Amino acid sequence: MSFLTTLGTARPAVAAFAAMGLLWGAFAAVMPDTKDMLGVSEATLGLLMLAAPVAAVTAMLLAPGTGTLLGRVALPVAVLAMGLAFVMPGQAGALWVFALAMAGCGATTGTLDVLMNARVAALENDRGLHLMNLCHAAYSLAYAVGAVGTGAARAAGWSPGMVLGTAGLTAMALALVALERDGRIIGLRKPKGGTAGHLGRLPLIGGAIVMIAFLSENAAEAWSALHIERTLGGSAAEGSLGPAVLALTMGVSRLAGQGLVSRISPERLLTGGAVLAAIGALVAAAATSPAMAYAGFIIMGIGASVLAPTAFSLVGRMAQPEARARAVARATLFGYFGYFFGPPALGVIAGAFGLRAAFGFAALALLLVLALVPLLAGRLQNRAAL
Repeated sequence: MSFLTTLGTARPAVAAFAAMGLLWGAFAAVMPDTKDMLGVSEATLGLLMLAAPVAAVTAMLLAPGTGTLLGRVALPVAVLAMGLAFVMPGQAGALWVFALAMAGCGATTGTLDVLMNARVAALENDRGLHLMNLCHAAYSLAYAVGAVGTGAARAAGWSPGMVLGTAGLTAMALALVALERDGRIIGLRKPKGGTAGHLGRLPLIGGAIVMIAFLSENAAEAWSALHIERTLGGSAAEGSLGPAVLALTMGVSRLAGQGLVSRISPERLLTGGAVLAAIGALVAAAATSPAMAYAGFIIMGIGASVLAPTAFSLVGRMAQPEARARAVARATLFGYFGYFFGPPALGVIAGAFGLRAAFGFAALALLLVLALVPLLAGRLQNRAAL
């Protein structure tokens, strides 16, 4: 099957992933200006951002019901709501307003994350295709576009409100691309009777790998601009290029990974990716110039790019068909603890020990994947033997 045909099959989910990447890329790249707008320290900003994960976890728990209620328009409606939410942080005139706006961003992102990953898992298994790397590549490439565009906008004197407002409107337009004739996600809610299927520890193990991947990935994307500008003395344009370099590298690597998944075992892909990403995080932590930091982000992006898509695909493939959507939704919930709690956690570490220590912590977290891969591999072998 050609790439264009595969892209057409995944179009609704690709649009959703791209919208999310664009918004978070703009948000990360404009963070230095947002910090100045609010007049707070890195530690305080990290604490304010905790409103996002708290709201996201609640929304993720409710997402199966939300997706069932919205039916065939679940993805486009969730994308539309997320775009609207991201307009708000740039308009905050008080800290409590910013925290409330971050809660809205977290809630809508959390809902969409569950729905779009479950939709991709269903498409993969219904069509017999590998789509997870492609969809996650759309997130990363759109993240890079958002970050680069924000860098240019900041250089032109745009405020955080102008940047995030434009990004939000663009994401709302992508909601139209996410429309499909019937986008219902079957199996999100546990059916009554004895036909629910058994989840077991599979979502927990896979979700833990996703959590570590997203903790390092999103924390690096969120704090790389500040690291380059404040630690290494880079300019605003150089700072905005940090998250863009990481996201662009991950996007390209995930597109390449679309072909690798059928040639390399998932265990080798996860182990090699984690080690490479940890090395990249250490290079970024030890950087003495923006160029050296970019090199670290490139290495980190290549390694981290395969972790989450591979883990999500394995959960979807190994789960019982009647429990597939719920297994992916559960893994998403576990995984996005890292996505949302990563930036605030590294912000607290950065406030206490500096941003170099924060990137060192990300490297240590990535190495924990080496202990989780054998557990997931064992379950994969047991499944193959049935």
